[in-house]
Amino acid sequence: MENSMMGDARNRTAVQEFTLEGFPTVQPFGKVLFLVHLLAYLASIMGNTLIITITWADHRLQTPMYFFLSSFSFFECCFVTTVIPKLLAIFLSGRKSISFAACFTQAFVFLFLGAKIFFLMAVLALDRYLAICKPLYFPTIMKPRMCFLLVTACLALGFLLMVVPVILLSQSSFCVPHVIPHFFCDFGPLTSLSCSDTRSIEMLAFGLDLFILLTSLIVTIIAYSNIVVTILHLPTAKERQKAFFTCSPHLIVPSLMYSSCVFIYVKPKESNWLDSNREAALVNTVVTPLLNPVVYTL
Repeated sequence: MENSMMGDARNRTAVQEFTLEGFPTVQPFGKVLFLVHLLAYLASIMGNTLIITITWADHRLQTPMYFFLSSFSFFECCFVTTVIPKLLAIFLSGRKSISFAACFTQAFVFLFLGAKIFFLMAVLALDRYLAICKPLYFPTIMKPRMCFLLVTACLALGFLLMVVPVILLSQSSFCVPHVIPHFFCDFGPLTSLSCSDTRSIEMLAFGLDLFILLTSLIVTIIAYSNIVVTILHLPTAKERQKAFFTCSPHLIVPSLMYSSCVFIYVKPKESNWLDSNREAALVNTVVTPLLNPVVYTL
């Protein structure tokens, strides 16, 4: 009995580092995948940086919508930089180890920025609703101070909602082997690696994820439903076309992000859920950030 308890204690010793499994089935194509993901990463960073630069350089674009859009682009750059450089290192050199502190820092920053981006998408929808449906009130409501406060509120909400479950999980015990079945330190794979009872932490994280997704989704749906009704009542076809053209990118980007996040964080766990989550996570971390600059610059 004593030997069994000592063996269990050894399995629960303090974790110094984890190993990211990455994509073992495609590892022979590591160099090609490195090049593909590097080009996608650079294109995403340059595209979002271009949006920020143009927005701040052109005084005609210094409006609430473009302030929110440039904020969205900045945090999108931070979001992809949290994950992609490590993925590139895995593809290029096969270095899969990551320290305990770096792993949980990555998990927190990824979740924090992800939550902030969803809240910011809801703010973008609210901005378009006020501009199109309440044009007389728009200048008095969406002043620079209000825009800054809204972005700050998104940051604060993202931080407060994500910091608690990550801290709780970091205090759990992790049994050997410390291999994370993912290409970055996401919350779900880390809970599957814990040998502590994480059911309460998982329920908390699930509830918070659901709150973030549903809150931003409901605000977006209500805002754009009202926008569509208002657009259909515009007197001329040219005005209707211009309004639809302005708002359509704000629907394309959220649809990609909501669908992939619902698949990752809200769907029931199945036998192959971690494998499918890796593929879905690529949509959020590679595909969507690459498409955002293209869609929004239209």
